[in-house]
Amino acid sequence: MTEPRAIPVVEVGPRDGLQNLKEYLPTDRKLALIDGLIQAGVTHMQITSFVSPKAIPQMQDAEEVARICLERYPQADLFALVPNLRGAQTAHRLGMKKVANVISLSESHNKANINRTRSQSLEELDRIRESLPELEVCVDVATAFGCPFEGRPTQQALVDFVGQVHQLGVRTFCLCDTIGVADPAQVRSALAAVKAAFPDSTVQVHIHDTRNMGIVNTLAAIECGADGVQSTLGGLGGCPFAPGASGNTATEDLVYMLHLMGYETGIDFPKLLGLAKELYTDVPGNYSGHHIHINS
Repeated sequence: MTEPRAIPVVEVGPRDGLQNLKEYLPTDRKLALIDGLIQAGVTHMQITSFVSPKAIPQMQDAEEVARICLERYPQADLFALVPNLRGAQTAHRLGMKKVANVISLSESHNKANINRTRSQSLEELDRIRESLPELEVCVDVATAFGCPFEGRPTQQALVDFVGQVHQLGVRTFCLCDTIGVADPAQVRSALAAVKAAFPDSTVQVHIHDTRNMGIVNTLAAIECGADGVQSTLGGLGGCPFAPGASGNTATEDLVYMLHLMGYETGIDFPKLLGLAKELYTDVPGNYSGHHIHINS
């Protein structure tokens, strides 16, 4: 366990939160959400994903959102999710310096999520690294703690897979509890094992809150030395290709807890909470999260 410190809170709501909305959210409303997050002090944010609009219709305006945000906030750490080389090339063309590439630890989930075998995903990652060496790539290890099709992986399987990615030159990882089945002991053990095996790497976590364990599991990761934690405003979102993944850890809940415990996030909590309330009223008909605490 570590003493309270500064901890990067990475907001992924504009991508992971919005992708599950039943109705299309217009570009101006997406931009207003991102503007509000920036004004609340959020400096690390996944703002969109460069995927096929047939797969994720909500992301059809990805290029416009990215272009405007990169122009408005050149000093912020803004990045996008990319499933392949084409997406990475688009991000690079627009001026992004960092992307996230998701590969599942589970073979079954990788096929369901991006219609590829894990080997094919690693080959695509290698092409991204070779074609765009100046682009920082964070690999999101989906189903790192459990899969809806294959169950809980062994810790060695996780370390071995991170090792395969590490060999391709990647030094930034995010361990994702895609369906929210992790427990604090598992999170501590897995994070400690990965950080011990790859001390030259940065390791974050992304914990879904399906079973109301998001906060405690995220805290366990922080106390075990996580280099950053991901969350979404209002707990919005979930994986559309993982049965049972109902939502993310809520950024406002996480920041509230961390501030009480003495951690520094650089985020203005009252502004963040106000934005969460606006989000709740802005998309009530297609809101898939499950706990915006209006009276927090």
